[in-house]
Amino acid sequence: MNGFYSLLIAVSMYSKVPVPSVNWSRERMGYVMCWFPVVGVICGIALFVWVKVGNILHLSSEMTGIVASIVPILVTGGIHMDGFLDTCDALSSYGEREKKLEILKDPHVGAFGVIACGLYLLICAGVMCELAGRGRLLLAAPAFVMERAFSGLSVVFFPCAKNSGLAATFSDGAKRKAAAVCLTMWLTASFLMAFWVGRETGNGLAFAVGLLAVQGAVFFWYRYKSRKEFGGITGDLAGWFLQLCEGASLWWILAFSCFPG
Repeated sequence: MNGFYSLLIAVSMYSKVPVPSVNWSRERMGYVMCWFPVVGVICGIALFVWVKVGNILHLSSEMTGIVASIVPILVTGGIHMDGFLDTCDALSSYGEREKKLEILKDPHVGAFGVIACGLYLLICAGVMCELAGRGRLLLAAPAFVMERAFSGLSVVFFPCAKNSGLAATFSDGAKRKAAAVCLTMWLTASFLMAFWVGRETGNGLAFAVGLLAVQGAVFFWYRYKSRKEFGGITGDLAGWFLQLCEGASLWWILAFSCFPG
């Protein structure tokens, strides 16, 4: 039963999908990361629904792509984008580690965070419009699941920059063996999903391998960068990683889509 409660906590924490509220006991927190990729599944379903609506209404590829670019933000409520903005502000300060961690705690958004957010959204919207024009938007669906499996692994196994905060809370209470098994299964499932949807490109295996390689590269770079700049990860850094991983995945999907199957 604790596993089900962990699912509810994961969905309520990382998405705007309404679910029954439950108490966050230590035992229930132990399996939250196991269910984090479910939010990616919801993002994929939402993208699928939007693509179908766009086809029914005969919307332009520009309109379809622009809305598709904000589907993950609408599903999650922007929790990961919030971390992306805070981390961009902290990194742009070029201060000492303690200064950067202080900036992460500041609830206000700085100019560099706003600039980074604007650039990120514009670039993602452009990529999504290109994918919509090629009829390849749904290739992004497995990326939403895969990146959350990687993110869950980082929260469970990467060192935390501090002993408090969201990342530390989930990391301390995590059942590490269960999380490792579950998240590995999610990675496998998302890889197979990428292979399945990638068949329309003419080479589903190459698409899936490339997606895994791109996200894996961002994952290990994230570990290096977080330790170097902050001494470990935080909840904000986890959001920053997720947005970077998503952006890199979209570029890979576009690059792959440019070649004939």
